[in-house]
Amino acid sequence: MAKQNEKQQADLQPKSTGVLKWIELLGNKLPHPFWLFVWIIGFIIVLSALTAFIGISAVDPGTGEVVKPQNLISGWGLRRFLEEMVTNFAHFAPFGLVLVMLMGVSVAERSGLLTIILRTMAFAVPRKIVLPVIFIIGACGNIGSDAGVVIVPPIAALIFAQMGLHPIAGLIAGYAGATAGFTANFFIAGTDVLLAGISTEVVQQIDPSIEVSATANWYFMIVSTLLLGVGGAFVASRFTIPRTRGFTIGDNSIESYDEAPKLTATEKKALRYAGLSLLVFTAIILVLLIPANAPLRNQETGGIVPSPFLRGLVPILFFFFAIPGYVYGKITGSIKKPDDLLQFMEQGMKDLSGYIVLMLVVAQFINLFSWSRLDTILAINGAEFLKSTGLTGPLMFTMYMTLVAFLNIFIGSGSAKWAIFAPIFIPMLSQLGYSAAFIQLMYRVGDSITNSISPLYVYFPLLIGWVRKYDKSVGIGTILSLLVPYAVVLFVMWVVLLFIWFWLDLPIGVGEGIFV
Repeated sequence: MAKQNEKQQADLQPKSTGVLKWIELLGNKLPHPFWLFVWIIGFIIVLSALTAFIGISAVDPGTGEVVKPQNLISGWGLRRFLEEMVTNFAHFAPFGLVLVMLMGVSVAERSGLLTIILRTMAFAVPRKIVLPVIFIIGACGNIGSDAGVVIVPPIAALIFAQMGLHPIAGLIAGYAGATAGFTANFFIAGTDVLLAGISTEVVQQIDPSIEVSATANWYFMIVSTLLLGVGGAFVASRFTIPRTRGFTIGDNSIESYDEAPKLTATEKKALRYAGLSLLVFTAIILVLLIPANAPLRNQETGGIVPSPFLRGLVPILFFFFAIPGYVYGKITGSIKKPDDLLQFMEQGMKDLSGYIVLMLVVAQFINLFSWSRLDTILAINGAEFLKSTGLTGPLMFTMYMTLVAFLNIFIGSGSAKWAIFAPIFIPMLSQLGYSAAFIQLMYRVGDSITNSISPLYVYFPLLIGWVRKYDKSVGIGTILSLLVPYAVVLFVMWVVLLFIWFWLDLPIGVGEGIFV
């Protein structure tokens, strides 16, 4: 009877259709991501030798340098790989960020604090706005660079579970919101400063009086954040949640409730003291940040963007979760001795063991692709192709953003791509009267939208690990089929928003318009 019920449940499970069905079928036939990256590395190595032999090259529009592929099947390639393989892994930036962040979250989660808070939020916030809020938080999370990608998905999974929904739906929604949100934020982030600096350097070669500020795209970003919340919630409710209802939940089931359970006296006391500890910690950070010449401000400019505060946001968030988690655990008894705290962090690392192994090969791929210079050649030639079409107006805008979105699947660094694209497109489109800020804005839309569906994105393996924590049978194809609707719907909505903005000739940021 049990097997028959399981079969009935499987038959009731919603299936992907159309293009998504083929994405799921083909994607699930792919090997484990570790071996997938091994194959890709082999392909990159062979391609580097082949293109070097043929003599393919490209001219960097910014420096005038002739970029040639570097043959990795050479003594130089072998020596560099052997000398830097360990360094590639140990110094891989996302690696440390993920480990540090999730150790702090593990303390808050395993002490019981995070579950209580999210359970309370799930019942306190009207269900209609829970989904938009998750996407808005995911977008705003990029103020700490990639911190949002690390922290939002697992929290969204817990929120979904408390609402009686499958946690994988929460993971997918949180990941889509955080990765697509690099053109959406209520606040100015480090990305704004980085891209604006590159844009200013290029545009001043045309007119030395022009400067692109960090707030150049701010107005559009604020509206985009709201758009991301609405669009993401639509996709989650129409596609993701129904699709995941038939998924199993393995050995990691989370108790859900039809109504908010009452807190015990001990839990209430623990929440009060945990909240008090968090207020004290927050007050200390504000004291170190708000006054002029404060230690966490930029010591040269006195500003906050960029600053040690933003660069150090990950360790700050570690303590943000760990301190109240420890206080809550001590009062409720989930933490009886200091070593229990260590066990919580160790357990969090055990859950990431698969991700740690996978990062060994992902780090090698990122560096080998960069060493080969094939990434630079691909971006330059793609931009030159679009320039050669001679298109103008909305059709050119769409092709431009589509090209950036396509290349973003293979080249993760947004600033690296913009350093190549800016010297091509800013002079080209400036001749048509468009401002450098608007050209940068179009680039950011394309650069954001395919982060979630790129298997080569450095945090995609982390998402796979999270998903398989709940259902080990879910393959890469299924994950991609759940993410593609977000990329498609949000890209269409962003393009429509951009066209409306263009036709109304609205300001896109502080002191910046669409036209020069």
